[in-house]
Amino acid sequence: MIIVVTPNPAVDVTYRVAEQRIGATQRVLDVARRPGGKGLNVGRVLAATGTGTHAVLPLGGPSGRWVADALDALRLPHSDVAVTGETRTTVTVVDDREHPTMFGEPGPRVTPDEWDAVTASVERLLDNAEPSALVVSGSLPSDTDPAVVGAWVAAARARGVPGLVDCSGDALLAAADAGATICKPNRGELLEATGAADERAGALQLLDRGAAVVVVSRGADGIAAHTVDDVVEVPAIAGVTGNPTGAGDAATAGLITALAARPAGVSGAGAPVVVDETALRTAAAFGAAAVLRPVAGEVDPDDVRRFLTTTETDTDTDTAPHDRTGSPA
Repeated sequence: MIIVVTPNPAVDVTYRVAEQRIGATQRVLDVARRPGGKGLNVGRVLAATGTGTHAVLPLGGPSGRWVADALDALRLPHSDVAVTGETRTTVTVVDDREHPTMFGEPGPRVTPDEWDAVTASVERLLDNAEPSALVVSGSLPSDTDPAVVGAWVAAARARGVPGLVDCSGDALLAAADAGATICKPNRGELLEATGAADERAGALQLLDRGAAVVVVSRGADGIAAHTVDDVVEVPAIAGVTGNPTGAGDAATAGLITALAARPAGVSGAGAPVVVDETALRTAAAFGAAAVLRPVAGEVDPDDVRRFLTTTETDTDTDTAPHDRTGSPA
């Protein structure tokens, strides 16, 4: 079982239109509503491909109750922390020609006491559920101290549970400082958080802070795993078109799936985690499969299996899946 923390969950609304036009009234052809936020997208993909998960998330107001009810309907286990603020909504507009446009609300203010309750929930699961990994994925609501991410990583590390963090900004730095097993930003987030001039320099900064491995999503340029001594990289899957919203979240699910499937588990029975080409190809296959789905947080397992057989040497920068652009943060 994998614990998945979503610091800033959302009601994800996806509108499909014939053509995106600014300043014009547009008819919505169909609408989909899903429980979202990056961590829930990761959890839904993991569940769809047979991996057990348990979500931890702060929820508030009618929209928060809707998210909880939707997770129940999907039969996804979850531990909710009640907050006074209203859970946010994100709206993504898609058509068959343009890149999706996403409108993401910042999320509610969560009090320090409410964050303490989230941390306590994470610690209870770490102590009682025998998880194989902890995943923290997504943005933090407004005015949140990024130290909360470090607290979750430290709690997992103290119990010998690997932690994968897909966050940005100061939260990414806090995860590295706490010794995250894997930090997984996209390239833009890495450069912004570290102020580095290039990907390798930024990855080395996170490694120097304490991260064991830095996995960088490059969108159409593939994905890479950095350690102090080496860089392993694979290209994106070629010829894939569709909705890239949530492709980076699916790649996170694919990465943790590949590592958890190893005989010794994610942690290698105490040995350092090795993110090799096989793990990165699995991440790329999951990301590509997500592009074919109409909404974030979905993959067809048959598509994943098909992409896993795709040669890793064929890339196409025009049609390969874009990492996380337009996805709920």
